[in-house]
Amino acid sequence: MDEATLLEKALAWRAADVDPETIAEVDELVANKAWDELRERFAAPMEFGTAGLRGLIGAGPGRMNQVTVMQASAAVARQLLEDVPDAATRGVVVTRDARRNSDLFARVTAEIIAGHGIKVWWTPVPEPTPVGAYLGRMKNAAGVVIVTASHNPPEYNGYKVYGPSASQIVPPQDGRIRALRDGVEDVQRLPRTEFTAGVRDGIISVVSSIELASYLEAIDAQCLLRVPPPAQVTAVTTALHGVGHVWLADALARRGHRHVYSVLEQAAPDGRFPTVRFPNPEEKGALDLALALARDKDADIVLANDPDADRLCVAVKDTSKPAGFRVLTGNELGLLLADWMLVQGKQARGAAYPDKPLVVCSLVSTMMLEPLAHARGAAYAEVLTGFKWIWNLALAREAVGETFVFGFEEALGYCVGPAVRDKDGIGAGQAVMELAAFEKKHGRTLLDRLDHIANDIGASFTDQVTAVLPGLDGIARIQRVMKAWRASPPAVVQQGGIARARDLAGPDAELAGMPRGDVLTWWLGDGSRIIARPSGTEPKLKVYLETKAPIGAAGLEAARAVARARAGALAEGIRAAIDQVQ
Repeated sequence: MDEATLLEKALAWRAADVDPETIAEVDELVANKAWDELRERFAAPMEFGTAGLRGLIGAGPGRMNQVTVMQASAAVARQLLEDVPDAATRGVVVTRDARRNSDLFARVTAEIIAGHGIKVWWTPVPEPTPVGAYLGRMKNAAGVVIVTASHNPPEYNGYKVYGPSASQIVPPQDGRIRALRDGVEDVQRLPRTEFTAGVRDGIISVVSSIELASYLEAIDAQCLLRVPPPAQVTAVTTALHGVGHVWLADALARRGHRHVYSVLEQAAPDGRFPTVRFPNPEEKGALDLALALARDKDADIVLANDPDADRLCVAVKDTSKPAGFRVLTGNELGLLLADWMLVQGKQARGAAYPDKPLVVCSLVSTMMLEPLAHARGAAYAEVLTGFKWIWNLALAREAVGETFVFGFEEALGYCVGPAVRDKDGIGAGQAVMELAAFEKKHGRTLLDRLDHIANDIGASFTDQVTAVLPGLDGIARIQRVMKAWRASPPAVVQQGGIARARDLAGPDAELAGMPRGDVLTWWLGDGSRIIARPSGTEPKLKVYLETKAPIGAAGLEAARAVARARAGALAEGIRAAIDQVQ
């Protein structure tokens, strides 16, 4: 886009803006002739990615700001009014996390949706994402909007949308909203109900404390052990400056867990995230304070939520490690929870246990969930990345008599029952503590249970290569890498002997029973699997690796070492292949 066109777009945006702060940003960029920055912000609007929008806060259609939020909110309201007959009375739940501008963006959302004549259910303070998703079900709302950027850096915010089923939107609803958003007129002319007037007139209703607390009752019903637990597990928790601290503390206390210590420096919501460089429990250093407290308290386990508490990271005491703890991968915890929900669920539920239990994971998660499901008498399915696809499939499978029991994504997202149709770091925290207490009662740990599972279904090792490529140039390079690999797989993949390949951007998607997506998969002759895809929420190219090894006479640890070495060689080759495409 040439400079004259960029300038025209920027000035047109400025004229329609409603926020003095972002107006000043545009003025400064134009005055400084910051063409690269203007191009980043104004060349194209943000795409609706994983169930909505997510991006840097700032001026322009390529950033999160009042205008983009108003456009999205008007589109959500209009789509619901057109496609959901009773949308106006069923209403929309609006909530938010504690990030910069989350309160402002959520209030703007409520005012625009109410301005379209739709009832708004408003939470009085920032709440975890799973609480907002639960309220959608509890209220039988036509939709839910949650202003959150989950675990992204503090410069980001986002806008997450759920449909009438209280699960994240999928096609064609997301496409309808995107088209309506692109057609929104001058935002200054949008119908809008001032917040205080909306509360006074009753079109905006504040969710009560009793209604909020019913979330805890709903996730309690998913638990499999009686209160008190069979053993007291010493646990350290951290909210990473997010909104999960009080909720997880209450959830664990209700189940009789008494030896729980919180990282107080990270307990209060703070959108600056002052003690972590990157508020993602997967990132190096994010758990340092929690692990230090765990060593001080001689804890058995660490539970870490991300800032909106929809994810959960777990570390287990392991004196063989330098830090004294081993951080479980998302795949390891996924297998542990799947095994717990199937084995203990059958024992605890008795006659109420479903005849056809179903477990689901994203296609980039471990291959080992399938043999575990079969070993435990459950149906298995895989879906595209994004929890919206897990619940979309779960609801569809109800029609054939299958009952959703558990779903997960390797990126620390778990759903341990039907209370929340999304990943839930609070409910998952309860389940992990139950499992840990059960194992401790029998003189074992979660690591022992992982060994038991591996001996049942085989040894594997998962790893990930991630290339962070920000900006428009980064997006273009990611596209070039994917194009090059479609034409010719990376050398390290070809050397491994490709047994099967799948490209979900083409007809392979229909054969796999999935929507099309930008995902390449190669299965190698030795049982290894490599998956490449661009992230839907971050400027990253992600490559997921999984290797297997038979458990021979040398035992489980020897097999794991072989699988780990294979994954290391694959990772080295993938990094080289990314570097070759500039």
